[in-house]
Amino acid sequence: MVAAKQGWELNPDTEFTDILLSGLTTNWNRYAYYLCPCRDSDGSRETDADVICPCVFARPDIDEHGHCYCALYLRAGFTAAGGVPGGIPDKRSS
Repeated sequence: MVAAKQGWELNPDTEFTDILLSGLTTNWNRYAYYLCPCRDSDGSRETDADVICPCVFARPDIDEHGHCYCALYLRAGFTAAGGVPGGIPDKRSS
């Protein structure tokens, strides 16, 4: 739903996406919020507010790189145009 609402696509690699969704579920069960599975946490919702999925960095990363940091969300048409998610700088640590 998030991807559709934002005009994004989910990563079409279902095995990869399932791992990320499992991580989100684990984090929900652990913290009671959907902490990005690619991020560390100290367990504080206030401290982690910027990396609750979709994180505040998702839109700028998708605009600039075609996908978010963890590559769950992709720009619409990214893979159809031959795009392949790769490593991108972590804006949270910048």
